[in-house]
Formats: sequence, C-alpha cells, structure tokens
Amino acid sequence: MRGAPLAMGRLAACAAVAALTVGCASNVAKPLYGWEGYQPQVYAYLKSGGNADPAEQIAQLEQAEQTMAQRGQALPPGYRAHMGMLYAKAGQVDKSAAAITAEKAHFPESSSFMDFLLRTLTPKAEQ
Repeated sequence: MRGAPLAMGRLAACAAVAALTVGCASNVAKPLYGWEGYQPQVYAYLKSGGNADPAEQIAQLEQAEQTMAQRGQALPPGYRAHMGMLYAKAGQVDKSAAAITAEKAHFPESSSFMDFLLRTLTPKAEQ
C-alpha cells in the first residue's frame, strides 16, 4: 500500500497542472487586427493579375470593414492602402487619396510609400 500515496500525489500534481493550464488558456491574447477576408481578397486580386473587378472587391472590403468596426477590431496594415488602390482603379480618386492618407496616419512607417502613391494620384503639372 506504499504505492497508493505516491500514485495519489502524482494524480494531485497532474490535476494541479491541468487546472493551471486551463486558467492560463483564458488569458489568450486578443489579435491586434481583424482580418475578415482581407487576405483572400488580396490573394484573389494578385491571382487575377490585377484584372479583378475593383467594384466587387471594394464592396466586399467595405462590408468587411463595417463588420470589423462593429466588433471593435482595428484594420490591419495595408488594408486602407489596398482599398486606395482599388478606389483608384475604379476612378474614385478622392476616395483613393483619403484611404491612402488614412493608411499613412495609422501606420507612419508607411509614409514614404504612401507619399509616393499619393503623388501618382495627383496629375502632373503641364510643362
């Protein structure tokens, strides 16, 4: 009967480890961003060689943006810039500039590239 207390001790130790593990599982970090279909949209766009219908993609991404806003999720890096590119392809230059400017504001590390994109939207002065 000497093995019974040892087995009970091991069982108690396993139960304690299991309880601690379950307690830690509730502290899983919340993702920084909502993705809500963004990655598949970019993939579809790239797979089409840039020939996908921008209006359709804009509608899907705007819907995803509303869903993420309702959930309190932040838009991921590049989301606004991708929207700006789609707006530009659809001929909506004002919306394109607004989206690219918003990307720059939310992710200052993208400033150089966003400034380049904004310059491409602005018609060059005639010489």
